[in-house]
Parts: sequence; C-alpha cells; structure tokens
Amino acid sequence: APDHGTLRPWRIRVIRGAARDQLGTLMAQAARRKQPDTAEEELAKLRGKALRAPMILVVAAHLEAHPKIPVVEQLLATASAAHALLLAFHAQGYGAIWRTGSFTYDDAVKAAFGFREQDAIVGFLYVGTPKQPAAAIARPTAETFVREWLGPEG
Repeated sequence: APDHGTLRPWRIRVIRGAARDQLGTLMAQAARRKQPDTAEEELAKLRGKALRAPMILVVAAHLEAHPKIPVVEQLLATASAAHALLLAFHAQGYGAIWRTGSFTYDDAVKAAFGFREQDAIVGFLYVGTPKQPAAAIARPTAETFVREWLGPEG
C-alpha cells in the first residue's frame, strides 16, 4: 500500500473459529451501549453477523503524531492496505467484502482488539468461498466522476 514515510500504520487481527462468536458478542454489546433499548432479536442478528464468513480480518490504523506524515495519510495508507487485501483475496478465488458499522467506531471494541483510543478501525474484511457469483451492478461511466482540470478559470 502507498505509505509515505514507511510508517506501516496498518494493524490486522485475524478472527476465525470460535473467536467469531466473541466478535458477535462485542458487536451486540456495542449496539446495547449505543442504544440500551435494542431488542433482543436485533442483538441476536448482530451476533450472527460475525458468523457470515469463516475468517474476518479487523484492519486498523495505528495512528501516531508525526512531523511530516499527517494522521490522515496514515489512515489512507491503512485503507489502501485493506483494499489491497480485498484485491488479493479475490485474485486467489476467495470472496471478500469490507464492512463497517457503528461498532467499528466503538472505543470498547477497539480496546478488545488491543487498539488504542487514538487508533482507528477502518473495517472488517469478511473472507470466505463464494457460494454464488456476485450480482452484476450498474457501473457509472468515468465521465460521471472524472473531469479534466484546465486551471482555476476553466
């Protein structure tokens, strides 16, 4: 991944097997903290999300004050590393998706993975063998979001 200053800010936790149940519990606890009246059915659904794939990677940015590399660049480098992992999994024939959710930004969830308060979880990568081909989605043309810049006047 692009990494200005070679800081390697990404940190990854691999979750497999029974540890996925513990992740589901963490997700449900985070939901309960955010909204104490969350229905038990919703909490059960959240716990089940951790079982959707045989392996989940938690990708986080280890963020440090640096005189030349702003925190935002460290965060972007970590997101780039997560994207590179997704591409690598797909290239090897696995299915992988990047998920977030309110628990991604929960300090107790970060602490459970050994991340510090100033660190940031950028996502949970769910990895497994696809059961079916991915559904085709409409893709915008490049003209939708790419324009040539000709200077401030044009």
